[in-house]
Amino acid sequence: MITDDPSEEATPVRDSTSLTTRAGKLSTYTAPTYADDYSSIADWSQRGNWNLANVHDPSVMKADDGYYYMYQTDASYGNALDGQGHFFCRRSKDLVHWSWVGSTMHRQPSWVAAKVNEYRAAMGLQPIKHFRYCFWAPCARKVRNGLYRMYYSIVVDNYIGNGKYNDAANWCNSWTERAFIGVMETSDPASNNWTDKGMVTTSSTDKGFNFYRPSGSDWNAYFKYNAIDPTYIICPDGKHYLLYGSWHSGIVALRINPNTGKPYTQQGNPWGDISSYGQLVYSRNLNSRWQASEGPEVVYHDGYYYLFLAYDELSVAYNTRVLRSKNILGTYYGKDGRNCTAKGGEAYPIVTHPYRFNGHSGWVGVSHCCVFDDGKGNWFFASQGRLPANTNGNPYSNAIMMGQVRTLRWTQDGWPVVMPERYGNVPQLTILESELKGKWQLIPLSYKVGQQCTSVSMTLGSNHKITEGFKAGSTWKYDKTASILYIAGIPMYLSREVDWESNPRKATIVFSGLSNYNSKNNLFTYWGKKTN
Repeated sequence: MITDDPSEEATPVRDSTSLTTRAGKLSTYTAPTYADDYSSIADWSQRGNWNLANVHDPSVMKADDGYYYMYQTDASYGNALDGQGHFFCRRSKDLVHWSWVGSTMHRQPSWVAAKVNEYRAAMGLQPIKHFRYCFWAPCARKVRNGLYRMYYSIVVDNYIGNGKYNDAANWCNSWTERAFIGVMETSDPASNNWTDKGMVTTSSTDKGFNFYRPSGSDWNAYFKYNAIDPTYIICPDGKHYLLYGSWHSGIVALRINPNTGKPYTQQGNPWGDISSYGQLVYSRNLNSRWQASEGPEVVYHDGYYYLFLAYDELSVAYNTRVLRSKNILGTYYGKDGRNCTAKGGEAYPIVTHPYRFNGHSGWVGVSHCCVFDDGKGNWFFASQGRLPANTNGNPYSNAIMMGQVRTLRWTQDGWPVVMPERYGNVPQLTILESELKGKWQLIPLSYKVGQQCTSVSMTLGSNHKITEGFKAGSTWKYDKTASILYIAGIPMYLSREVDWESNPRKATIVFSGLSNYNSKNNLFTYWGKKTN
């Protein structure tokens, strides 16, 4: 029997939208102590102490050995990763303490240069002799017992016209060369030995050989579909799909052969009929070839495919949106009812956004996510977060990229909400109504390009009245069974997490909720944290 005793540690009755209880006592819980500003240990020689420092575009999968493996883009503060390989790995048993594993690709695969020059020959262009590459956004998945795949992006950073490096001195009125998605496989992630299986797809265009660019301010991109940012899913019916795309025209879905990890049907030349390069499933603007959306992540949950998207530039404005569909190929809808496949447009809800609680500089660039579960009903959202510029007097602090894992809950009407505070493995003991009374900080996450959303106060008083701050004078109520706090009728989904802004850090209660997204004038996500 569940009582209202604050010392209670019984397992609550939960529905499918709730978290699974984790064992432990709050009285003995110790919060993580690693610093958000890791600039003092950012050097390559300190990688054994990084934990989640120097993480960008993470992809997380759980392997059969019980570890979570995280892979990432090659970005790092102070370029610490330069010259050390590509698509680095770290692993963890608890999603809090991560150990360094190393690079999964020690040098670029030779097939990239060979394929580029094969295409250039067909286009009547001279071969490139000196390549410059960028290594971006891997996606790792368990395919079946004994087989894991990692899809990765390699961008050729040379001009198409003259084949020279993409530098201002080499400008030749052309777009830069194409991106590629390749695939690696392993039977044992712990060994970190991956076998490259070659090309999966490349950037494609409906402009033939017309790669002319009149000026650097022209954004009518040569490539229609940009082969960057893959996400891989095995559907309940056994079909495999790769979704990819970055800025150019939108996100496409490409069916994959389960046995090879390559396209299900043969692809033609990437400048002819490009229908074999994927089916468009989302566009922020159907009339634009250059749009601020990228980093798709797709997962299946309870009858829907959920498509998470990164919006805007990555250093500050990055924010995350989500859509859903009954079919992997669409139609994808927002919670406001918008058909974002056929009509395109802004995706809602907002999942993450630049933000700041009191007592901390806050975080910006919180996006390009991966979403995963632990096999026990608990879901998580991982991304990078960047510190704002000039944090702690450091003019380069915006290049500090901390890996951030957050708890994700599903609302009763089937939408994901992500907790405002990062995951710290706090015991998920029953939250009692008596614990909710008192002062909170609440952040309305409305869309503000390049700005942090900041917190306002709220006090939950006796007799279920909100006595101060946000929605003052309104009522609140609590559904303990579902762990949902209703603020003026708005459902807020609760979790026990770490108060990362307090000193010392400690366990607290947080919430995330959605406003009425059927109203175009009320498109808010709410984040809240109990402060006393």
